[in-house]
Amino acid sequence: MSTAELACSYAALILADDGIEVSADKIQTLIGAAKVPEVEPIWAQIFAKALEGKDIKELLTNVGSAGPAAAAPAAAGGAAPAAEEKKEEKEEDKEESDEDMGFGLFD
Repeated sequence: MSTAELACSYAALILADDGIEVSADKIQTLIGAAKVPEVEPIWAQIFAKALEGKDIKELLTNVGSAGPAAAAPAAAGGAAPAAEEKKEEKEEDKEESDEDMGFGLFD
């Protein structure tokens, strides 16, 4: 990660922590106040655009919760394991067809 990206990330976190709207001008002001050398204004614009309308505190608190939540419906549904079994069978069939043609890993 570059110095510009880190500076913009920290500036966005500072703004979010203070409850101030994250904008390119405010990010650039914080970077200037911190005297971070050679940060192009485009970085502030990119970060402001990416975080526009998002709750940064919510993003930080829910970083690890997306994985288990996605696995829970698959386990409860019962159809997903069957789909996985079919996919594995297709992969096995493909491997067998390669071997039938005389192509193998150790040939």
